Amino acid sequence: MAVSIEIKLNRPNKIYYENESISGLLQIHCPTETKHDGIVVALDGMVNLRGIKPFQLLSNCIQLAGAGKLSQGFSELAFEFELKCVKEILYETYHGVFININYMIKCEIKRSFLAKTIAKSQQFVIQYKPQPKLPPNNKSKCEQANVTFTISPETLQKTGKERISIPRFLITGSLDAVDCCISKPFTGHLTIQHTEVAIKSIDLQLLRIETCGSTEGYSRDATEVQTIQLADGNVCPKLEIPINFLFPRLFTCPTLISKNFKIEFELNLFVIFQDEYLVTENFPIVLHRFN
Repeated sequence: MAVSIEIKLNRPNKIYYENESISGLLQIHCPTETKHDGIVVALDGMVNLRGIKPFQLLSNCIQLAGAGKLSQGFSELAFEFELKCVKEILYETYHGVFININYMIKCEIKRSFLAKTIAKSQQFVIQYKPQPKLPPNNKSKCEQANVTFTISPETLQKTGKERISIPRFLITGSLDAVDCCISKPFTGHLTIQHTEVAIKSIDLQLLRIETCGSTEGYSRDATEVQTIQLADGNVCPKLEIPINFLFPRLFTCPTLISKNFKIEFELNLFVIFQDEYLVTENFPIVLHRFN
């Protein structure tokens, strides 16, 4: 049986804020007495961007023990770090396609040349502290009221001949806000007022728009985060269809615009008719972390 390590953080949910302390225990189990060349714990926070050199937000290392022996059985060693970034702010943990923001605690039990170093890592999550929402007189237009929309052949960006060939339909709806609290459900509703062709499906897709920049230029890519089906099959006219979903943890974060990269979000509403004709409406949204 080999030496095993567990990293136990002081918070079960593993969520921390900038300028706090993160602490925990290394729990080491040795089947027999084991020599080592030192035990270290490192703190690492990294932004990885496609095509650009990664940059660090956190970097620290503590030596918990010098060269010596681990006794047979269980041992515990305590550690603590300050979560303070010198050059940048600590961006929220985010797992994207072209942008990743990760924070890790890493442990190493160093061994001699002939023995393999034993390593273990544990991810933790950085979040922004929730901020109070602006009072009504200071809110932007998108926060003051819900966002209503109408979709019909006339609202689509088509030529006159194309609009004539499109089945006649009218869809109305409302999004309760496009300036959203990431920790609360996104809500709204839509209604099929009338349609000449039966509807096959209505879907709502959440997209992330990731922009990475360098001296050589910028790349901007849209990828799917999740898609939910609002209706399956033909929908009764005048029936209000609710919109309600939660923003997935780690795969979304508050909208972020920095010098080297941007993380933004949009919604695509898809209406698919029985003849496979597809109608799409796009809604840019802004995510925050409100109280």
